[in-house]
Amino acid sequence: MAESLKRVPSITDQGSAFRTTLWTEVLRARDAASPGSSDALESLCRTYWYPLYAFVRRQGHDAHEAQDLTQAFFTDLLSKKFLEMVDREKGRFRSYLLARLKNFLANEWTYQRRQKRGGGMKLFSLDEAAAEGRYGEEPHDNETPERLYERRWAQTILDEVLGKLAAEYEAPGEVKRFAELKRFLIEADETDSYAAVAARLSLSESAVKSAIHRLRQRYRELFRAEIASTVATSAEVDEEIRYLFSALRS
Repeated sequence: MAESLKRVPSITDQGSAFRTTLWTEVLRARDAASPGSSDALESLCRTYWYPLYAFVRRQGHDAHEAQDLTQAFFTDLLSKKFLEMVDREKGRFRSYLLARLKNFLANEWTYQRRQKRGGGMKLFSLDEAAAEGRYGEEPHDNETPERLYERRWAQTILDEVLGKLAAEYEAPGEVKRFAELKRFLIEADETDSYAAVAARLSLSESAVKSAIHRLRQRYRELFRAEIASTVATSAEVDEEIRYLFSALRS
């Protein structure tokens, strides 16, 4: 899969790919007076909280502490004016976020004073049971918090891309088609056949094959665009793809 993604040609308009990015969302979030800044921050929190939560848990904090720390970290991004120092040219968004989290956790008073600082304010609701359910499925080995963070970040990217792709199939009749075709998205589903899917969708087998080809192509386009939104320059896209797939394999 990694090789097929890397072979995809560059997006036609790289400028367009970089105009709406995670960095753009961060810059919107740091300006409280900007329309949509709160929504931008909440979107970032909801999307990327789990890699950070998993990192905190692997650092030895229990579930309740990890939930509070993750909430407090996002609150601190604004209250400590960290976002005002954001410089997209510094590189990858995932690296920036992890560095900030490490700095946050290194200051013991940050957690101890969170009630005084933010009054326990929550930017968004964290389902502790769901968070622990996901964390409970993580391998119980000696993997470092950093490696776990990188792997969960990569998985979050993939989940975001799949969600965006699914959103393109919300028209009447398209939801069922997507559900049938997505099983072939990465590779052929050995438990099913093109002929069986064609019969269920009332299509020819060749039409199903063509639809799967287009789905894979669109998935690759969305994937590259998502990666592009997390790095500083288009030249870093392929390197980031290689790194994230190595994180998933480790």
